[in-house]
Amino acid sequence: MPPKYFYDDAGSRLFERICRLPEYYLTRAELALTRRHIAAIARFAGKGCELIEYGSGESLKTPLLIRALRPAAYLPVDISRAALRGAAERLGRAFPWLDIVPVHGDFLRPIELPRPRAPRVVYFPGSTIGNLTPEEAHAFLSMTRGQAARMLVGVDLRKDANVLHAAYNDSRGVTAKFNLNLLERINRELGADFVPRRFSHYAFYNAAAGRIEMHLISLARQSVRIGRHRFDFEPGESIHTENSYKHSIDGFRRLAAQAGYAAPKAWTDRKGLFALHALKAA
Repeated sequence: MPPKYFYDDAGSRLFERICRLPEYYLTRAELALTRRHIAAIARFAGKGCELIEYGSGESLKTPLLIRALRPAAYLPVDISRAALRGAAERLGRAFPWLDIVPVHGDFLRPIELPRPRAPRVVYFPGSTIGNLTPEEAHAFLSMTRGQAARMLVGVDLRKDANVLHAAYNDSRGVTAKFNLNLLERINRELGADFVPRRFSHYAFYNAAAGRIEMHLISLARQSVRIGRHRFDFEPGESIHTENSYKHSIDGFRRLAAQAGYAAPKAWTDRKGLFALHALKAA
């Protein structure tokens, strides 16, 4: 299933908790590299730009960019109205001088943005691009090239599978709740009759595909109704809920080049866990 459906209000709150878990290195690594390289990142983006952030969510890294760039406007784009509203309110209090223009929508589809008043830079942090298949990532990058000549993209790097396994199977079970919340949302919004306790969270690293896969595994033989449709599950059968692709530096540069971008620079944290790529329309 497209992982965008995780992010109802409850899912967005659970993901905020995931970002603070000790096993979930991604947010800490990206924050660390952004702090360490913020001057160079700001030089690439250009002060006074309009900053568009796709999948803004809680906007944890964004204040660092806003302080460094002093953007003419900030346009957060998110599929979750609650996350979008919360981020806009927090940043509005922190930066009362900033023109914040929240945009509710699915960034994988063309989104109508206000007319630009300054050169635009797209900020796409958090390794959200890893949720897209290579074909979807190519299409997204190609579409975004028409909105801004420069882009900053957070990319989770390939690493020890044990580190990845721990990040998606945390000891507190928050990721499991995040995954199972999808069934609660289907019940509520589509009139289904899933019994979440009859499913179990399962995440593993598929080395051949270079991605983490998240599944919900049926624990019993069962039948589930969604509207007028009925789906039968055998024990061990799964709903595939998310992919999270991991890239090498060179591999992502090749992907960006295929979408019409040059990638002159990539910044990483000290441990080499995460990268922020600077992309320039070729």
